[in-house]
Amino acid sequence: MSWKTSCPDWQSKIQSGASLCPPLPLDARMADKALAVFNRLRLPDVPGNPTLAEAGGDWFREIVRALFGSYDAEEQVRHIRELFILCPKKSSKTTYSAALLLTAVLVSPRPRGEFLFIGPTQEISDLAFKQAAGMIEIDPVLSAKCLIQHHVKKITYRPTGAFLKVKSFSPSVVTGSKPSGVLIDEIHVMGEMNNADRVIGQLRGGLVSQPEAFLVNITTQSERAPAGVFKSELMKARKVRDGSLEAPILPILYEFPPGIDWRDTNKWWMVTPNRGKSITVDRLIPDYEQAQASGEEELRRWASQHLNVEIGLALMSDRWAGADFWEIQAAPMPVTLQTILAECEVVDVGIDGGGLDDLLGLAVLGRRRETHEWLLWTHAWAHPSVLERRKSEASRFHDFAKDGDLTLVKQIGDDVTEVADIVAEVEAAGLLDQVGVDPSGLGGIIEALHAAGVPPEKIIGISQGWKMTGAIKTAERKLAEGVLVHGGQSLMNWCVGNAKVEPRGNAVIITKQAAGFAKIDPLMAMFNAVTLMSLNPVTNNITQGFVEL
Repeated sequence: MSWKTSCPDWQSKIQSGASLCPPLPLDARMADKALAVFNRLRLPDVPGNPTLAEAGGDWFREIVRALFGSYDAEEQVRHIRELFILCPKKSSKTTYSAALLLTAVLVSPRPRGEFLFIGPTQEISDLAFKQAAGMIEIDPVLSAKCLIQHHVKKITYRPTGAFLKVKSFSPSVVTGSKPSGVLIDEIHVMGEMNNADRVIGQLRGGLVSQPEAFLVNITTQSERAPAGVFKSELMKARKVRDGSLEAPILPILYEFPPGIDWRDTNKWWMVTPNRGKSITVDRLIPDYEQAQASGEEELRRWASQHLNVEIGLALMSDRWAGADFWEIQAAPMPVTLQTILAECEVVDVGIDGGGLDDLLGLAVLGRRRETHEWLLWTHAWAHPSVLERRKSEASRFHDFAKDGDLTLVKQIGDDVTEVADIVAEVEAAGLLDQVGVDPSGLGGIIEALHAAGVPPEKIIGISQGWKMTGAIKTAERKLAEGVLVHGGQSLMNWCVGNAKVEPRGNAVIITKQAAGFAKIDPLMAMFNAVTLMSLNPVTNNITQGFVEL
């Protein structure tokens, strides 16, 4: 029997309204038994207390059948060990989750099996527990067979001793657990928490000893660009769905196929699986219009939660104007340093940051030979101290490192040396025009550049603050005109989204202070390079003597 859970034709299926569950050799008896229990449960917070058979969505019933039908009673093994469900808000996600886990408790083959519900907040965990407890309390048969302990958030099924319990998303809390089933609600909220990877690892480790155990992730999209554990779990689920990775994971992802305009309200039904039950597309439209009236920042946040639109670039109300054109100027193919060296006739380099509490940002900006487009590649370096002082962003920095856009240095000084080596490579290729650096941070960088063989006369101090208005405006225009092209690096998407503008008379400034804890050093390095490239350098142009622009 084949237990491949890929769905390579998901794009056509979601556009036709077909099931996203692939054909699987389910045990019909086990699937039907679990579904019968699920369907019998009643909704405690809906007038008339309808059963899930009456009020539940067919899309979730398919998931129930798949999870429980993948259990082989003879071999006592579950072939689908994990579910990853991406669905928008108002899909009855928490209610269905409570019903799924309660069903697992009631049909568990393991005496005293432990089932855990883990939510990102106490409020969500309490709501899920109250839903499960309410389903029991309005059913006389279940009330007689189940013990509900509200004070410890625990439900025990007396005939088998199997129980459901709410636990916190914490290494100290989940360590030592050997659950038969775990349901994690809204992993996108927990994904950036410190030690989130440890918690997921502890849970998976506890599941290994029980061949029938399962892990369910059910979540909406993130309100920020995906990061940390959420990003890694989402990417893994997509790979399984697309067929590039085989794993015992069933991915059910309600997201728009590439090329679909998510602003087209006629397409929203595709990613609204519970339509006609807990939500309708018509009820979403007024909320959408309000979000639209509030600005692009609120609109993107709304779309991430209600349409599962992945945010690549967070846009703030006081954002840099160039951010509006940033994403559309990403090249279709990756842009690397080697791309620039191969395709450009002249190159300017910008450097910024480098303090122990900063990133050291490098921007390499080249002008293409044929089209004269500006081609940008950036990289950044971070000291271990940044990860300690900025724990809220540590998972994001690790993601950038995995992407190859950020180097986590082990020894202070390695970052400056590596920057100098890259600049020397551009110089050796005969393409280097100048290197622009914040004058306040020249010391160690100049020494490293000299040691690497970069001519001193090519190192230029770039005035910061309001004097950078020209570079900021030039970059905006080049992006809007379609002349400045970049590689769509997640690191730069993040930096551009972090940049806040402060007007100063007729000038504008973008500063680290304005951006708060979030980093923008590679973006500032880009502005340094733009300052030099806007002077329209010629090949092999050399400026005599150190000057400050």
